[in-house]
Amino acid sequence: MSKTQPPKIPRDRAAQEFLELFFPIHYTVGMRVEETFCGGVLSRQQAIVLWLIRSKGEGRKAMDRKEIEQDMADWYEITSSAISKAIRSLAKPPLNLVTIAEHPTSGREKRIVLTAKGEKFVSQMYENGSSLIKIATDQMTPEEVNMGIYMFKRISEIFAATPELARRPKGGMRAQQPD
Repeated sequence: MSKTQPPKIPRDRAAQEFLELFFPIHYTVGMRVEETFCGGVLSRQQAIVLWLIRSKGEGRKAMDRKEIEQDMADWYEITSSAISKAIRSLAKPPLNLVTIAEHPTSGREKRIVLTAKGEKFVSQMYENGSSLIKIATDQMTPEEVNMGIYMFKRISEIFAATPELARRPKGGMRAQQPD
């Protein structure tokens, strides 16, 4: 593949070509980014909790526990108790990266808030992730970088806006039984 000219993919092959890229991007790139976020200190679940707060939380500092649980349950086959364990461990020494507070409008709901130490840690996660991705983007032309960012944004927008793509169906899509 040329660095200056992307290949011309026939429209009827586009879905298959995207699918062929899914596992390399998700597992090679995504897992490497997650490992970088963990920094040898956190579990994947703990890193994801912090990243959710940073990316979706109010002021990038606080998020309702039920929202964290919903996103994590949608992405991973993880139990509510495993999420609670990850959050509690982030709140305890030696980490002390979040506080678990009462929700202002619900006695049952909890609010997860980054501590000052947590804010610094998440900032370092971001810097580490950016440094990792920079290794790849430094090997791309400016056009490739812009095209890649545009494509990731568009795919994310489409998945978020399309009901049948927005939420994972319980049990996945049914595969046809082989004859």
